[in-house]
Amino acid sequence: MTANNFTYSYRRYIVVSLLMAAMLLLAWRAVELQVLTKNFLREEGDARYLRDVAVSAHRGMITDRYGEPLAISTPINSVWVDPQIFQANHKQQVKLASKLDIKQKKIRELLSGKSKGRAFAYLKRHVNPDLAQQVMALNIQGVFLQREYHRYYPKGEVTAHVIGFTDYDDSGQEGLELAYNDWLKGVNGKKRVLKDRLGRMVENVESIKEADPGKILTLSIDRRIQYLAYRELKAAVQRHGAKSGSLVMLDVKTGEVLAMVNQPAYNPNDRGQLKDNKYRNRSVTDVIEPGSTIKPFIVAAALESHRFNPGTVVDTSPGLFRVGRNLVKDFKNYGRIDLTTIIQKSSNVGATKVALKLEPEKIWDMLSRVSFGHRSASGFPGEVSGLLTHYSSWQKIEIATLAFGYGLSATPLQLARAYSALVGDGYLRPVSFLKLEEGSQIAATQVFSPDTTRKVRAMLEKAVLKGGTGTQAKISGYRVAGKTGTAKKSVAGSYEDRYVALFAGVAPASDPRIAMVVIVDEPTSEEYYGGQVAAPVFSKVASGALRLLNVTPDNIPPIGAKIARLGANP
Repeated sequence: MTANNFTYSYRRYIVVSLLMAAMLLLAWRAVELQVLTKNFLREEGDARYLRDVAVSAHRGMITDRYGEPLAISTPINSVWVDPQIFQANHKQQVKLASKLDIKQKKIRELLSGKSKGRAFAYLKRHVNPDLAQQVMALNIQGVFLQREYHRYYPKGEVTAHVIGFTDYDDSGQEGLELAYNDWLKGVNGKKRVLKDRLGRMVENVESIKEADPGKILTLSIDRRIQYLAYRELKAAVQRHGAKSGSLVMLDVKTGEVLAMVNQPAYNPNDRGQLKDNKYRNRSVTDVIEPGSTIKPFIVAAALESHRFNPGTVVDTSPGLFRVGRNLVKDFKNYGRIDLTTIIQKSSNVGATKVALKLEPEKIWDMLSRVSFGHRSASGFPGEVSGLLTHYSSWQKIEIATLAFGYGLSATPLQLARAYSALVGDGYLRPVSFLKLEEGSQIAATQVFSPDTTRKVRAMLEKAVLKGGTGTQAKISGYRVAGKTGTAKKSVAGSYEDRYVALFAGVAPASDPRIAMVVIVDEPTSEEYYGGQVAAPVFSKVASGALRLLNVTPDNIPPIGAKIARLGANP
């Protein structure tokens, strides 16, 4: 073999050997990657590109008793960034800050490394779809959208105090949104997605857990009556320049809340209006001294003592009555009047003399039975109990002032519930903000005998007829039983010339269906009596409500009387 041939063969052997070695190395590497370290590499790859992300569950809808939506959750986007990959030049920073209406300082902080270690930071929560698309059109690395849900309240101010509102995370903060948060909130699901190196989602890989939406909450509120109550109360508060107002309407037969409104109100769709003085539900959180609306309860206690009847005469002359060093006054001297007239004319002297003839324990027991001094157990957040001191500490003057509504306090809801029992059928029913199933058994406590409620109701009818203090509460076609109240307000321990105007009553009087309390706080117009300010609101709201509820009129004159009147006035 020549030297040239040997050199050639040697080189070929080396080349072939190198090629074989390379092939063996590649084969081994393939085995290693595909077999030996397959699981490890898959996990590493998944860790870089597969992500488990939450699937938002929408909050349950709140409806009125007829299924009309009062609170709904709509899908919406929030803009967020991953600070670890976020990159934006000055021009992009300016545009991003402008579109989202945020300060450039916030964006610079995310770029400067102050958010190092974080993989998530919100830029703007709950932006409208058009704006979200404009932001994404900027093509800024590390900026993403997240699907969330935004709570929307179709009736706005009308139902705000009852429904309440949620925070940005769709969690209840006030009202029934808070009380029934566990019922309404959904349980988020989870899915696995494939993302690219910039964090953008490329593909849905699999569903790990389905989202479980919140449950529907059906309220007892009738949206039609609620709107009527809102409109009339707002008009009255504005007309009389009042500080605030509340209205509560209950179904006497079931204890359901048909309407509950307050003034001033707020729009829960505008978070700028979420201020404590507006969003608290005054009907359950604020107490007032009920004034003369308490007199029917004193009379009821007198009737149940069997020492009085509606015709029992009390001498109120000369319209003044001294209790110790204090003087109880009437609007004028009513002379000798019976219990019915005491209610009709709202005599302070008459009510005081009746109360002083009763055992304090009997008065306290009667007021306690209808839950004065106790919460209504409605479950509404922030409900207060009011005040009813124990009879063991009462002096004569405490009994006297209690007889016309001073020295105890109650919420509008408590007062409405008490009237529902006293002037209704004698049963104290639990207050319900939820619609009750027709025919369902309702736990109720009989706190008055049917005879007592019938007699008190007849007296309260007189208070609304000619000669009474509540004539402006009358309703065409229906009999009304109710009582006015005008209470001075206690400020820093003394009573000033600031008033609370009240009216409490039921309708129709022959077979009560609704009980309502209207309160107007600090009217500043020339009219400030309950019969002038609150009674007309009762009339307008109750008139509409009874017709909306298809309640049969109980005060339609006979056809013959109508014809006679028509004949007398051609």
